[in-house]
Amino acid sequence: MTDKPSDSDFFLQQMKGVKPIKVEEKVVLANPQQDKASIEARRKAATAELAKDKNFLSGEYIEPVDPLAIIEFKRDGVQNGVYRNLRLGKYQIDARLDLHHMTIDQARNAVFQFIKDCMTNDIRCALITHGKGEGRSLPAQIKSCVAHWLPQFADILAFHSAQKQHGWVGATYVLLRKSDKKKLETWELHNKR
Repeated sequence: MTDKPSDSDFFLQQMKGVKPIKVEEKVVLANPQQDKASIEARRKAATAELAKDKNFLSGEYIEPVDPLAIIEFKRDGVQNGVYRNLRLGKYQIDARLDLHHMTIDQARNAVFQFIKDCMTNDIRCALITHGKGEGRSLPAQIKSCVAHWLPQFADILAFHSAQKQHGWVGATYVLLRKSDKKKLETWELHNKR
């Protein structure tokens, strides 16, 4: 019998002198122009979803309000005199929002952003004009929504339908909580010696 080399010995003999091929490591990148459009679309969708999530105003069942009804709300702790002054339109209106010609979803977003902006800018009294919606197949839709949405804001202390010169039952006065900065300013003003 002749000695046959084993398979591994044969392989090593055949591979003698062979050097591995050097390959540069490459990462295949997508076309940057093509990717920008899809990235921007994804970013816009994510941003819209985040903004939608931040708006906590519910749009579920909303109790219909009569077009000529007075809408009102007062949190516990709001002094009767303060509420009376709001109801009588005695506070300076520092911000206004007009919801005429808006869809319910547009009005929902507008009210949410408006109240947020009022708090950011230390607005104490605002006026929201929503209309009465008389003569429509579904009257006072936006008015009903406003009456439903406003109590959902912890920063709203009270609201009441406006006086005739400000829109009567087609508008609502909104009294907002003082920011910590304004509370400190008031305290300093009244406690100086």
